[in-house]
Amino acid sequence: MKILKENEVKEKTFELYKCPDLTKIEKLGIQMHWLSYYKKWIPQENYYYAAKKTGFRPNPEGRSEGTYSKYASLDDKTDGFHFYMSYIKFGLGRATSDAAHEIRDGHLSRNEGASLVRRYDGEFPQKHFKEFLEYLGIAENKFWQIVNSYRPKHIWGQKNGKWYLKHQIQ
Repeated sequence: MKILKENEVKEKTFELYKCPDLTKIEKLGIQMHWLSYYKKWIPQENYYYAAKKTGFRPNPEGRSEGTYSKYASLDDKTDGFHFYMSYIKFGLGRATSDAAHEIRDGHLSRNEGASLVRRYDGEFPQKHFKEFLEYLGIAENKFWQIVNSYRPKHIWGQKNGKWYLKHQIQ
């Protein structure tokens, strides 16, 4: 079974994900270093560290769509759609991912995390939607047709024309 039609995804779609030319990187002596090479990756603590050491500021508009945090993925206009599709395909969105990490790190209780998930998981990333559609080169109705085709029946139900998650966190 073929999922995508021929030429449905354009070559330019992948431009952002291609590695720079290795010979250019080697010639320039460029090295890549991530904070997690030196410091354990604990998002909330890393936010405070970056704010103190670099002047990093959180999202001036408040939290990111689909979650309660205000300091992650601020430079990525497509990230919200990645997490939204995770929510559609698996019933787990950005708030679930963030809360699970913070519960493991001891920054949230399970009850606090569950409350945040119920409030924010599955929130649609509206802010960059028009730009995202232009980037993909598709119309809004085509977008929703594709999204809804990925909703598993064991996760999603429909009532009065509206989708609902069959099993929500308690």
